Amino acid sequence: MPFVFGIKDVIDIVLVALMLYYVYRLMKESRSLNVFIGIMVFVLIWLFVSQVFEMRLLGSILDKLVSVGVIGLIVLFQEEIRKFLYSLGAHQRFKRLMVFMGDKRHAETDKEAIMPIVLACMSMAKNKVGALIVIERGAPLDDIVETGDLIDARINQRLIENIFFKNSPLHDGAMIISKKRIKAAGCILPVSHNFNIPKELGLRHRAAMGISQDSDAVAVVVSEETGRISVAIKGEFRLRLSAEELESILTKELA
Repeated sequence: MPFVFGIKDVIDIVLVALMLYYVYRLMKESRSLNVFIGIMVFVLIWLFVSQVFEMRLLGSILDKLVSVGVIGLIVLFQEEIRKFLYSLGAHQRFKRLMVFMGDKRHAETDKEAIMPIVLACMSMAKNKVGALIVIERGAPLDDIVETGDLIDARINQRLIENIFFKNSPLHDGAMIISKKRIKAAGCILPVSHNFNIPKELGLRHRAAMGISQDSDAVAVVVSEETGRISVAIKGEFRLRLSAEELESILTKELA
């Protein structure tokens, strides 16, 4: 029976291409691109050996390696897989649907949580007090919270400023805000080694970039040297923000 190339085959090819593209992006972001290339080379060799050349002995050996290798890859890349599955659930269209179905008072509550952060950042920027505030969204930051001191307090402008005051023992670490509460302070963040980060940006900015690459959190930075405010989101910086711009970004990203 001759092979007929139909619409199902087109859909099949497109879906496989999309899957490979998202896996490629995921590996690239997690700096595991060489591993992805190695896996693809191995899969191609396996397909040629078992399907094209029909080598029974070598094909059976590779079949066993593939079956065991899948389990190994799940264990090795469990964090990346978790992030990938989360990114599907946190897609902007799904979020809009949840907001549409949710309580309309949610936006007003967000505003009450955002303004103390904006006012505190503007005050600290004026006095050139360094600060790093990480706002949790969908992906939990429990492992980051455990590296600092638990606070679990209502978001308050004065409390934020006092924590980042130069003589405070917690001013060097990051503050984690979760579920509209200040969860912890003095937390340690993963530092990004991205070579594209401008050299004039310091360790706080690299830590903000690191957490924005490893999660969907929004990281707000106040520079101690220049007093400028920056935001890191999804591995990208938005620099030299005014109060209005900061409020607009936080309102949009946290809605």
